[in-house]
Amino acid sequence: MPGRADAGECHRSPRPSDSRRDALRPTAPGLKCPPNGRYCSIVTLRLAGTRRRRLVAQRSRALCATLARRSFFASVLAVTAVACVQTRQAVAAEPVRQIPLTETSIRGPQNAPVTIVEFSDFQCPYCGQAKGLVDQVLAAYPKDVRFAYKNFPLPMHPNADPAARAALAAGKQGKFWEMHDALFQQAGDLSPSAIRAIAERLRLNVATFEADMESPAVKEQLDVEVRQGKVAGVRGTPTFFINGRVAQTRSLAGFKAMIEEELKNKSG
Repeated sequence: MPGRADAGECHRSPRPSDSRRDALRPTAPGLKCPPNGRYCSIVTLRLAGTRRRRLVAQRSRALCATLARRSFFASVLAVTAVACVQTRQAVAAEPVRQIPLTETSIRGPQNAPVTIVEFSDFQCPYCGQAKGLVDQVLAAYPKDVRFAYKNFPLPMHPNADPAARAALAAGKQGKFWEMHDALFQQAGDLSPSAIRAIAERLRLNVATFEADMESPAVKEQLDVEVRQGKVAGVRGTPTFFINGRVAQTRSLAGFKAMIEEELKNKSG
C-alpha cells in the first residue's frame, strides 16, 4: 500500500507532514531514513551481500577444485609418460648376454626363435617351483621356444653338486631330462643312495653312471657351466635369460610378455 514500508524493500512515498513523518520514522534497529525519503533495510542488504559473497566463494572453490583435478591428472600423465620412457630406455640399455650352448641339454625345437636359459640348483626349492613355470611356457610356445638348462649348484646346498653331476652323467646315456625331472621330484632326498635308486629306476647302466659322475670330463663340464653363469652375472638360483636378457619377473605373464616382445622383434 502507498505510504507503507515493508521489510526487505526500498519504497518511495509522497513527502509526509512532520507528524506523519515522525510516525513513519523507523524505530527498528538496522533501519535508517535517507534524505530522499527512501527506507532501506541495512540488514537485508547485508544479507544479500553475504549471499553474493558466499556464491562467489562457492564458485571460486569449485573453480579451484576443477583446476586442482586437472593439475593432478596432468601430473599423473606426465609421470606415467616419463616412467614409460625410462622403462623403454632401461630395456634398450639392458645388456644381452651371449651364453654358449655347446654340450648343453635343450628341450624344444633347435631352430626356435626364442631361447630360455636357466641357471639352476637341484636342491634349491625355488628352482623346483620354477620347473612348473618352464613346463607351462614350453606348452604355450611349442614351436617358438627352446629351453636350455645350466647347472649352478650353490655352496650352501651340499647335495646340489653331486645331483648336478648325476644329471650330466645321465645325459651321457641320453637321459638327462629324465634325471632332471626325477631329481626335482625328489629334491628332499638327494643322497647318494637316492640318486642311485633314480638311476636304477631309469634303467641306466648304473656302474657306468657312477663312474661318469666322478669322471674329470663331467666335473669339467660342471665347472664350465658355473663359470658361464658367473660371467653372465648369476648370483643366485634360479636365474633365467630370455634371448640373453635377464627375466626380472618369474611368472607366466612376465615370461609371455618377454617372449612376445622377442617374437615381434624377430618378425619385424
